Amino acid sequence: MSLMPPGRTKHDHAMPVTGHTETLHIRVGGMTCAACQSHVQHALDQTPGVEKAAVSLMTGEATVVFDPQAVAPPKLLEAIRDSGYEAQLPEPGRDPIAEQEEREKAQAEEARWLGIKAVVSLALGAVAMAISMRPGAMQAIHGGAVDWVWANWVLFAITAFVIVWAGGGIFRGAFTATIHGSPDMNTLVALGAGAAFAYSAAVTAAPAWFHARGIEPHVYYEAAALILAFVVSGRALEARAKRHTTAALRKLIGLQPPLARVEHDGREQEVPVRELHPGDIVVVRPGEKVPVDGVVIDGHSWVNEAMITGESYPNSKSSGSEVIGGTVNGNGAFRLRATALGEASVLARIVAQMRQAQASRAPIERVADRISRVFVPAVLVLAAATFGGWALYGGGYTQAATAALAVLIIACPCAMGLAVPTAVMVASGRAAELGLLVKGGEALEALHRVDTVLLDKTGTVTYGVPRVTQAKIPDDVLRLAAGVERLSEHPVAQAVLEYAEKRGVNPGDRATEFRMTPGRGVSGRVEGHQVMVGNEEFLTEAGVKASAAGLLVAVDGLFSGFMLVNDPVRPSSAPAIEKLKEMGIEVVMVTGDRAENAASVALMAGIDRIVAGVLPEGKVAEIQRLQEGGGVVAMVGDGINDAPALAAADASFAMSSGTDIAMEAGDVTLLRPDLAAVVHGIALARAAWRIIRQNLFWALAYNVVAIPAAATGHLNPVIASAAMAASSVTVVANSLRLRGFRAPKVDVR
Repeated sequence: MSLMPPGRTKHDHAMPVTGHTETLHIRVGGMTCAACQSHVQHALDQTPGVEKAAVSLMTGEATVVFDPQAVAPPKLLEAIRDSGYEAQLPEPGRDPIAEQEEREKAQAEEARWLGIKAVVSLALGAVAMAISMRPGAMQAIHGGAVDWVWANWVLFAITAFVIVWAGGGIFRGAFTATIHGSPDMNTLVALGAGAAFAYSAAVTAAPAWFHARGIEPHVYYEAAALILAFVVSGRALEARAKRHTTAALRKLIGLQPPLARVEHDGREQEVPVRELHPGDIVVVRPGEKVPVDGVVIDGHSWVNEAMITGESYPNSKSSGSEVIGGTVNGNGAFRLRATALGEASVLARIVAQMRQAQASRAPIERVADRISRVFVPAVLVLAAATFGGWALYGGGYTQAATAALAVLIIACPCAMGLAVPTAVMVASGRAAELGLLVKGGEALEALHRVDTVLLDKTGTVTYGVPRVTQAKIPDDVLRLAAGVERLSEHPVAQAVLEYAEKRGVNPGDRATEFRMTPGRGVSGRVEGHQVMVGNEEFLTEAGVKASAAGLLVAVDGLFSGFMLVNDPVRPSSAPAIEKLKEMGIEVVMVTGDRAENAASVALMAGIDRIVAGVLPEGKVAEIQRLQEGGGVVAMVGDGINDAPALAAADASFAMSSGTDIAMEAGDVTLLRPDLAAVVHGIALARAAWRIIRQNLFWALAYNVVAIPAAATGHLNPVIASAAMAASSVTVVANSLRLRGFRAPKVDVR
């Protein structure tokens, strides 16, 4: 099997690649928003010798295609560092599994600390708000003198702690962005919270000075503390989202058992898998995971390779057969000779492919961050102009500082920051009611643009397990057949037993003289009768005259009945696919199964186009082909083999009835095995994005009206703070409309 890295997609920078080039994956640290990602991208694009660069905020990685004769890797690191971010080269020849384990530990630690900071800062912000609202906690002015109270010093201490401990990263990010000439949302947050804190600290230290100049000494500590608390909470949620994104890789890594049983000089010894060498003889016992890729040298068993093929049927393995590390052995035992280890193994290549698919995926350009690249410098210029105008034309320095502070407070991006997350939160809650788990705003943004849906066949369009769909067999014959199948672990045997139970037929006595012929059938003696269950070839070789399709049964050498065993189409598949077409979405089925099986299922489900007989990289290639043609692709799957495609798609749905790895790789998990949920998810995403656009409009409109009012002295800081809160309430109220979203009706026939 060949798992090559995914090729260029429509998200990559379409630069010509000429001559000899190399690809380098650089770990980038310090990126917190889309503007950061844009700065790193720009720095790499402007570096001579770089043919193509793709920077991923989600994975914290830059994939760079460069000409080694024109630029060396240290120069690429220097370009990233000069833009204000950390950069680190991967170790050459490093096993992707080991590298990913290190990343997981770092991400877990980051998420843990951000969570602690979020909880503590929110609690302290609530305390600050409570103190600020206490009667008598603020200054009382009597006869021109300020009667100072303890509350402001307590608020000063609380807010200073939040700024230094919880908001330190925000202020450092703002400083870095500023000195590199690329202000972002960190800059606005730091300015708003910092200005409120600095003004309040001045009032706390010298209230009489403000009073003597006709300015009431109000403080805004709670605003500064809560602004930072909410921003840190958002960062904590983003860190958790990143952990969910890489959970699929954690599950993939978990497929590889830590130990292998190695045979040396006739003795077996357990050794760590990472200490194995090509050529080592490994013993695999019944029910164990295959520890490494290799070739069977003796023994026989059935191996479940669903992680590669996605099909529920196990495959027969005997001498000379290739086996893949991470697959699950059945009831037999065998010995294998290890072949591909470390980064050359199929599992490691799948891990590497998933990481690259995630890194090459178009990072979501957060609307607020795009706006901030123009908005932040404009606010800074306006605040400076406001101060200068009032100072020079009669307002005095006190009035100038008050007006400039009002501009900074009113421009603090609270409503803009709430526009997306509040809509995402409400939409996610409504999605859960509809049977979907949405991983966040990136999934919603991608889903609302989807114009093509790719469906895996087994376990997605179909149930994923074989069932008897038609039969012509007497009860007494079915009872004998079930008696033989009781000794088989094959999924077809389970289908026969389930069918017998459904018909109320108890299996006959346990068979004796049981024999299994791989790929053909089983036989045995039940209650004195010789019973054979298998395909036509199996019965014909035994001298039984039979001419029928499906699973045939012979008793004492006579053909006695047959059953058709198929993986049936889910009842909701056809109507859901029809509804997707009504929504203007093209539906394609991609599967590793044979073309004739795929065509039969597609006909029943109403799917017009199929791509059959493809392995995991083939599904990724089909997604990339559609993306290069301008399509926005959603993938729906349930198997481990679907995980790379789920990661490569613009948006992805994973069936909860499938593997945990597919669920973690998908942007949306379907809590019920029902394609109608895909319809509901796309429709909800479209509704949510309409709300988000409205929210951003109102947030911007508020700033367009309020900032000029503050600059002209018609809005003091207290009213500015209230107006800022009112804009946030408007955004939240608009988002709550999504709670009443009505899902399109899908009639199951």
